[in-house]
Amino acid sequence: MLTGIALRPLIVLLSTLPPLAMASPLPVPTERVLLTLSGDIAHTNVGDEAHFDREMLEALPARIIATHTPWHRDKGRYEGPLMRALLETVGAKDSEQVRIHSLNHYEAQVPVADFRRHDVILAMARDGEPLTIREYGPLFVLYPFDDHPELLTEAIRFRSVWHVERIFVP
Repeated sequence: MLTGIALRPLIVLLSTLPPLAMASPLPVPTERVLLTLSGDIAHTNVGDEAHFDREMLEALPARIIATHTPWHRDKGRYEGPLMRALLETVGAKDSEQVRIHSLNHYEAQVPVADFRRHDVILAMARDGEPLTIREYGPLFVLYPFDDHPELLTEAIRFRSVWHVERIFVP
């Protein structure tokens, strides 16, 4: 059995090693790329960008949000990775905001504080079905509106980008 004295050198050694998540690069997508992140990010997999396919996004810490939205009549169960987990995965640590771009060239500047304060997700599915273009997919920045009615503001609606294809970290 190791004593506290015997463990001390091991603890010191381990504390000097970089975390495993920091040491390993992002895997390269094997399927169609759904999302590209660029800008001030530490972890990339294609040049100076981070590309994600569905499988890679599904592997990130996720949430299910049961909520109404300003764009749907019925409540839905939306599932997808947490936006804060996505930014942590690419090493976007010091950013105060991100620019989210959609397939139809809409762009929104979103404070990163939103992602820390609320469980904002990059919704990929509604009621167990992948989001289609018609259903605001394949990726949709979604706030937990029912859990936090104060989010039902015009500013937050403009930040809820659908058809997301790119995120730029200034």
